[in-house]
Amino acid sequence: MSLGFELIKTDAGARLGKAVTPHGAFSTPAFMPVGTKGAVKGVTPEELRGLGAEIILSNTYHLYLRPGHELIRSLGGLHRFMNWDGPILTDSGGFQVFSLCKLRKIDEEGVRFSSHLDGSRHLLTPEGAVEIQEALGSDIMMTLDECTPHPATREYTEKSMHLTHRWALRCKEAKKSENQALFGIVQGGMYKDLRRISAESIMEIGFDGYALGGLSVGEEKPLMQEMIAETAPLLPIERPRYLMGVGTPEDLVFGVSQGIDMFDCVMPTRNARNGTLFTRHGKLVIKNAQYERDPAPVDEECACYTCRNFSRAYLRHIYMMGEILSSRLNTVHNLHYYAFLMGEMREAIASGGFEEWRKGFYAMRGLAAA
Repeated sequence: MSLGFELIKTDAGARLGKAVTPHGAFSTPAFMPVGTKGAVKGVTPEELRGLGAEIILSNTYHLYLRPGHELIRSLGGLHRFMNWDGPILTDSGGFQVFSLCKLRKIDEEGVRFSSHLDGSRHLLTPEGAVEIQEALGSDIMMTLDECTPHPATREYTEKSMHLTHRWALRCKEAKKSENQALFGIVQGGMYKDLRRISAESIMEIGFDGYALGGLSVGEEKPLMQEMIAETAPLLPIERPRYLMGVGTPEDLVFGVSQGIDMFDCVMPTRNARNGTLFTRHGKLVIKNAQYERDPAPVDEECACYTCRNFSRAYLRHIYMMGEILSSRLNTVHNLHYYAFLMGEMREAIASGGFEEWRKGFYAMRGLAAA
């Protein structure tokens, strides 16, 4: 078995589901904390479980370069290597090549690039991307694609999209493992008709799940939302839908309202290290002077370890002092909030009250519903 998916209920466009992998099940809609290099920054696997995480994401590009996929395979695979016994999704490495490597060349064979670590030269092909992910032993693998930059001309976007389709077919043909699922990626930039063509082409190849790529790459929020709203309904009802790399709380709520099942983003962990905390009322920047003597927790209704035990004044103090504990406590809160947010949405869908809940979510932040 590679991946089972049950769509349990729909409500106002939102979907409640359950995915089953060889390393356990996870409920959807789901947020996947990002363990880029085999670790979710600042928290242990046990803490992740306690915070409500059911599936995490790791980065193929970084693990390929260091410590190497063959080393990880020899040590029992990525689950054992990082002591996470739940589902893992690995990306293909394509986005990191395009975003981190200044020297790269894209052609039909794949991507030739220089490592951002030591300048060494590498070739990443669709077949290679699958081979690396199979060595890692992730539950869900992603096809190699070209993440089209923004802005991009229609001519470039269309050419890039068709290359992504040919690579996707090669990835599927290269797949050997029967215990790992493979998701195809829809591209097409900011052009509605290309998004539709891409969705149709990727579905024709046939995958275990489908992802929307090439979003949150610099475009304005309304344009991103337009592309999501245009593309998500085109994807198969019976397969999970994954919105890649998109991740403010508002983005997650909008995505769920459009029928997206899976999300990932570094935002909760990166913002935690930078002193920004997410709450039901919006962002709280802990370094602000107004919290110097504030005895309240980050969020009085939050049940996380940080909010149960520490004041805003203390969190500001250790952040200003550069204490390592600051990053840990902030990360615990942010990841708890993201898991809580997804849980609230699942409950709202289950009860048939998602639209009412969504309006309340925006009202609590003083925002108009998207």
